[in-house]
Amino acid sequence: MARLTRIRTRKVGSHTEILALVNHPMDTGRAKNKKTGKLIPAHFIEKFNFAVNGKEVASANLGPAVSKNAMVGVRVSGVKSGDTVTVSWNDNMKESGSASQKVR
Repeated sequence: MARLTRIRTRKVGSHTEILALVNHPMDTGRAKNKKTGKLIPAHFIEKFNFAVNGKEVASANLGPAVSKNAMVGVRVSGVKSGDTVTVSWNDNMKESGSASQKVR
């Protein structure tokens, strides 16, 4: 299933803030289906990678404690207007996604 990945960038002082939002259920594996009463299998993002012009600048390891539709942000320096920011992620069920955006 293709999941929506959104990126926002903005200048914060001398740094650039990169925010990534992924439309993802982030199920912990402890919740029950209300109709069937069976446990919903764990399904969560394990890793976020942030790259600027193809070079990795940050990564984050996540777990089931992150809320639905996970949002992760980082601040990096040295990013210029026109640079391309790419965010990629993968989860525990082998799904993955990515998005790219030019910095304004």
